[in-house]
Amino acid sequence: MDPPPVVLPEQDHFAQRAQRLHDLSERIEPLRDFLAFMAQLSQAQQRTLEQHTPAWQPEPGAFDLALEHGMPPLGTQALRRNVDVHGELMALLDGLDLHVGEAQRPLLDALRDLPGEEINRLAQDILEARPGPEERRGLMPLVAAALQVAWLRLASTLPQPPRRPTAETRSICPCCGSLPVASVIQIDSQRSGVRYLQCGLCATQWYLERSKCSVCDHSGKLDYLSLEHETGEHLLPTQAETCGDCHSYLKIMPREFDAQAEPLADDLASLALDLLLAEERQYRRSGFNPLLIVGE
Repeated sequence: MDPPPVVLPEQDHFAQRAQRLHDLSERIEPLRDFLAFMAQLSQAQQRTLEQHTPAWQPEPGAFDLALEHGMPPLGTQALRRNVDVHGELMALLDGLDLHVGEAQRPLLDALRDLPGEEINRLAQDILEARPGPEERRGLMPLVAAALQVAWLRLASTLPQPPRRPTAETRSICPCCGSLPVASVIQIDSQRSGVRYLQCGLCATQWYLERSKCSVCDHSGKLDYLSLEHETGEHLLPTQAETCGDCHSYLKIMPREFDAQAEPLADDLASLALDLLLAEERQYRRSGFNPLLIVGE
C-alpha cells in the first residue's frame, strides 16, 4: 500500500503533545520549567477543543469546492475574519487558569485585559509568521495556541484530507497554507520510513521525499546536524536538515530514534540546536513554530 499523501490530525493530538512535553521536561533540565508550562498549555488546548463551542462554525460542504480544486480548504487569509479568536482565547485561558503558577499568571491577566482589536492584530502577525511588536511578544504564544485549537477543530470537519501539494507549493500546508514546524520520519506499518512535514498551525502532515530540501527541492548539499552527548549518543531524536544550496534548515525527527517524538514539542526541546546554527550565521530557519515567537 502506498502511504497516505496527507494525514489530518487526530482528535487527541494536543493530549499526545502534552504527554511528550511533560516527558521532555523531565529529561532536559535547562528547559524544565518552560517545557512543563508548554505541557500545561497543550493540556488546556485539548480541554478547549473538547469543551468549547465556537461562535462560528462552517456550513456543511463549505470546503468541498476548495478540496475539489486542490486549494487549501482552511486557508488562513480566507478564514481569519470568521474564526472567533477572542472566544477561543478566553476559553483557553479559562482552561489554563487553575494550572499555572504565579510566574505565568501576569500573561493570562494581560491577555484578558487586551482589547479584541489588538488580539486580532497579534493573531494576524502569527498567521503571517511575523514576530509582532516586541512589547507584546510574550503574549503571542498563547494567542497562537488558541489559533491552533481553532484550525485543528476546523480540520476535523473536513470530509477528507486535501490533495498532496504540488512541487511549487511543497513547503506549505495543503490544509491551511501555513509553514511546517518540522518534519518527522514515521515508523508505523503503513508509513514506515516515510517523511512527512507537519503544519505548525493545524498539525496536518503531508508527504515529502526524504533527502530533499523542503524549500528549494535540491538534494546535493544536504547535511544533518544534531545535539550529542560526549559519548556520541543523541541527546534528542531531533536533527537539523541543512541545505547548502539555499542555506536554509528544517528540523527532522526520525522516530526510529524515539517513537514518541512529536515535531512541535521536540522543536521546542531542541532550542540549543537553533542557537548553535544562529551563531554560525550560515543557515536560516525555514520552519515556523507559533509557540516560539522570536524577533527578526
